[in-house]
This record gives sequence, structure tokens and C-alpha cells, in this order.
Amino acid sequence: MDVKIEPSWKEVLKDEFEKPYFDILTGFVRKEYQTQTIYPPAKLIFNAFDLCPFNQTKVVILGQDPYHGYGQAHGLCFSVNDGIQFPPSLINIFKEIQDDVHVPMPSSGNLERWAKQGVLLLNAILTVRAGEAASHQSKGWEEFTDRVIKELSDKKENLVFMLWGSYAQRKGMVIDTKKHLVLKAVHPSPLSAYRGFLGCHHFSQANAYLQSHGKPTIQW
Repeated sequence: MDVKIEPSWKEVLKDEFEKPYFDILTGFVRKEYQTQTIYPPAKLIFNAFDLCPFNQTKVVILGQDPYHGYGQAHGLCFSVNDGIQFPPSLINIFKEIQDDVHVPMPSSGNLERWAKQGVLLLNAILTVRAGEAASHQSKGWEEFTDRVIKELSDKKENLVFMLWGSYAQRKGMVIDTKKHLVLKAVHPSPLSAYRGFLGCHHFSQANAYLQSHGKPTIQW
């Protein structure tokens, strides 16, 4: 199957695109876009991969599924388009960055600037119906993104994985902790952020680890 995705990812995942489940998933997603309002826009489904090639990935942040409100999702977990009000989890991420690495609250919630520095902003599920959280759960996306995580763990060294909340931590169990730094905390949602996300210092820890392995740090 010819999937429009950044070339280095296409090479790494080429046999995944030929598996029966991916064919079924593609059929489901195509029909959903034809009959429902689906986020993100179809051309941005693989935006996280397109902005952060496999060979440039240094940090992986794992989300669950895209925002389901109008104009929010653009294919990067936790990120929203320019001009869109910050969702509560993103506000807490920016608060932690402010406290941890002393970067002031930005004017935009668009995290493309991170992706272009090598931060893969990966949702476990890449599409969603408008207004229906987790509506594309268990359709095949999870299997696809499990493979993405496994390929990163197996074929690269000295990555930083940020796993926030129990869902991300379960999904990250395949990561080789001998080769990579795995940072865990509760989810940045207002329901849990004060139980350990705020004060986790993941952003400074990530940069210290990258620096110790001779890699450029991230300008958060």
C-alpha cells in the first residue's frame, strides 16, 4: 500500500503497511472521512512523522488520541493549531516547562517547533470523530503505533521517552530501558497533574540526557 508519509518512516514501516490489519484500518478511516467529521484533517494524519523523520528523532512524547474539538488537532499529540485556546493538559505542560527550564508561557500551543527539533509527538490513535473522544479506538491504530515505538526502541539509541499517565506507560513497556531514558509521570490533565506531573522535571532531565550523549538539546 502506498502511504504518504516521510521517506525514512516509510522505509522503516514498509512491511507494516502491507499487513492485513492496516488494509482494514485504511478502509475504515477512509469511510469515516467520507461520512463523518474526522480530526485531524486527512492530510495531517501522519504530520508527527512528516515533521520529525525517523533518523532525526531524539525525544518521543506519547499521547492517546487527537483532540476532538473544532480546529484543534493537527496530527501532533498535545499540540493545537495557532490561534486555538490551550487545552488544560497543554497549559500544565507549559507550566511545568516554565518552572523546570524557565521558558515563559508561549503565545501559541502549536508544538511544530518541537517536532522540527526531533521530538516525535505521537498519539497512540491517529484519528477521531468530532466530539467523540476515543471513537477510533481498537480499529488498528494502536497496533501501528506499537510498531513505531518498537522500531524506535530497537533501531535507535539514547532516545528519551516521556510517558505520562498509565495508558502511555503500558504502551511503553516494549521500550528497552538499557538503551533509552524512559521518564514516567501522571498525566498532565487537571485531574492528575498535581499528583506528580507538575514538578516532574522531565524537560530538564531530557536535555541533560541528550547533552550527556552528545546530542543537541531541545529548546522547549
